[in-house]
Amino acid sequence: MNTNLALDPGFGGAIGQGIGAIALYAIVGTVLMVVGFYAIDWTTPGKLSTLVRDGAPNAVIVTSAGLVSMALIIVVAIYSSAGKLAEGLLSALIFGIVGIVVQVLAVRLLEWVTRLDIGSLIESDRFAPASVVVAAAHVALGLVVAVAIS
Repeated sequence: MNTNLALDPGFGGAIGQGIGAIALYAIVGTVLMVVGFYAIDWTTPGKLSTLVRDGAPNAVIVTSAGLVSMALIIVVAIYSSAGKLAEGLLSALIFGIVGIVVQVLAVRLLEWVTRLDIGSLIESDRFAPASVVVAAAHVALGLVVAVAIS
């Protein structure tokens, strides 16, 4: 009985390329998540990062939903690139930026249509059910943008 435990000659290179791709996508994804957070922070009354650190429940809910939404967009952009690293990175970057812009504009539109005072909402130290509406809008927009990519 002959048992061959040797690896294919290209195995090490493939692993190296895979690790490199993971690192590059992680960098692009992290940069987009940070940019997305600061875009929401910049366009939302109040200092979102401070509110999140202080545990303001509505700020945490809205911020979490915004980050999940951004992650959905990035994941679909990567997945739709069909394994081509350069195209995947560029797609994730472009669609991530578009997603950030769409989210910010749509949440401002939601604020205007519903007459929600998002500044007061996220600064409150008490849970407000309206924060779930804003969070749902973030996730819904992320899904719309993500499906549009694929």
